[in-house]
Amino acid sequence: MTTPARVEWNDADAVRLRDAMQAEIRGMYADDPTSQNRDGRLEIDPESIVFTAVIREDDEPIGHIALRRLGDDLEIKRMYVVPERRGGDLAERLLAEVEREARALGAPRLILHTGARQQAAVAFYQRHGYTPIEIYPPYEQLAYSLCFEKQLA
Repeated sequence: MTTPARVEWNDADAVRLRDAMQAEIRGMYADDPTSQNRDGRLEIDPESIVFTAVIREDDEPIGHIALRRLGDDLEIKRMYVVPERRGGDLAERLLAEVEREARALGAPRLILHTGARQQAAVAFYQRHGYTPIEIYPPYEQLAYSLCFEKQLA
């Protein structure tokens, strides 16, 4: 069984997976003007990242997840499984790994942001105990924003 491996944020495979995810998301929201990130307000500060993991199979990167500090919270970022590998348990393994890390860091809860057009992601998170919360900064500027939390403690 392939397990997530901790990597640095700038790991080449991690960057490649995040780029693939961003391309997929841009396509989903291409007709939504609020999704345009022209001024960089939604860029992730690498200094805020406390954990990044990649799943590889036969040396091929197939999944990614990260955890960042956002104020007093820990936020799941860039959870992604390559399209041809979706439907198995890779996403569950990534999520379990990031939840373990968050607990180890003493986080009472995890938060995340996704979008209204990402219904598979919404259903996945809800199946795993994540419940809707108010949209938190900086995502209130995006009309399609959905935010969730999971209590860990």
